[in-house]
Amino acid sequence: MTVSPARAALPQARVLRTEIPGPNSRELQRRRTAAVSTGVASVLPVFIAEAADGVLHDVDGNSLIDLGSGIAVTNVGNAAPEVVEPVRRQVGEFTHTCFMVTPYENYLQVCEELAALTPGDHEKRSALFNSGAEAVENAVKIARRATGRQAIVVLDHAYHGRTNLTMSLTAKSVPYKHGFGPFAPEIYRMPTSYPARDSRTGEQVAREAIDRIEKQLSADTVAAVLIEPIQGEGGFIEPAAGFLPAISRWCTDNGVLFIADEIQTGFCRTGAWFACDHENVVPDLITTAKGMAGGLPLAAVTGRAELMDAMPPSSLGGTYGGNPVACAAALGAIRAMRERDLATAAHDIGDLVFPRLRELAETTDAILDVRGRGAMIGIEFVKPGTPDPDPEVTAKIAKACHAQGVVILTCGTYGNVIRLLPPLVIDHALLEEGLAVLEEAIREHTR
Repeated sequence: MTVSPARAALPQARVLRTEIPGPNSRELQRRRTAAVSTGVASVLPVFIAEAADGVLHDVDGNSLIDLGSGIAVTNVGNAAPEVVEPVRRQVGEFTHTCFMVTPYENYLQVCEELAALTPGDHEKRSALFNSGAEAVENAVKIARRATGRQAIVVLDHAYHGRTNLTMSLTAKSVPYKHGFGPFAPEIYRMPTSYPARDSRTGEQVAREAIDRIEKQLSADTVAAVLIEPIQGEGGFIEPAAGFLPAISRWCTDNGVLFIADEIQTGFCRTGAWFACDHENVVPDLITTAKGMAGGLPLAAVTGRAELMDAMPPSSLGGTYGGNPVACAAALGAIRAMRERDLATAAHDIGDLVFPRLRELAETTDAILDVRGRGAMIGIEFVKPGTPDPDPEVTAKIAKACHAQGVVILTCGTYGNVIRLLPPLVIDHALLEEGLAVLEEAIREHTR
């Protein structure tokens, strides 16, 4: 693997020189309190100075193991040379013209890559935006305009963003929705497959969801069904086999668009380029962001040409959408994913992590489930001997890992899931060290 001098100088090792957070981070936190809204929270108040591959190096000289990837963003690792060099070139050439004013080639190149990589061999078009929420919001606009229908169906435990429309699509109230209404109309929530808490097959749950749609709405009012193939913030819930294909078939049979929200699952995270690939589901529209551009803000809606071309001129866009620097980063990140075969790397991470965590789960009845695909791994905690979620012990485990220099994240409708999202380029010895810290924290807090 080719590394830049900056990356080579940052050892891939956990180093604790101070307590976590250290004195310099605490001073920066004091300044943050005086300048930043309390509405913007951080999982761990450690301020980062450098990062590469699987480590985050803070302002106190500590090196933390990164098992979060900035919430599935730095799939190719921080400061990947394939991203850094084209970004430097692009910044030196020009930083912005607005594609809607005077276009540039690398926007086209990103759209061409998306057409080649996303599921299905049909003719496709894309539009580029800044964030996942923007992509989802525009996918809904496209679906409604193209079908002439209004209703959007989403699922229990779904998370789709924080804008007014995407808050409406998101299931969890606190902290995302509470007090921020009124919300957008014509959003309808249906049951989803949750294998750890549901003994039914994917087809059976799909049938229930479809029956409710047909009884409560009727198919001819539905513009789209919007689904995360593996739910992210909702708890890393992977539906039972057959659920997604059954919903997709019903959509096709009824002129309803199937929108795959692959913002967290996309770009090799699950061991395939996209999570839909695992069951050969071909969405009409797919939203992407996060892992696409190696840490720079870029998002997209990619869809069937006839749908995307049904949009009138100037009905899609935004000042910064498809910024040339972000596009340069995306082309570099996609090259890294392809040349380093990061889909296989994600699969290998899963092969390393899942057996260890499932073996640990057999020793305690505080773990309901270990689940996910590839390098998208969730551990759900419950009160021992019950199915009742245990967010308190989940938070204690996360805090213990943070104190030992391992960055992990929590999620779930009930706040009782630890999620692991390591960079796909992480050194396996470093990953195993991080797992050892996590396992010890779990043992300590689930006795």
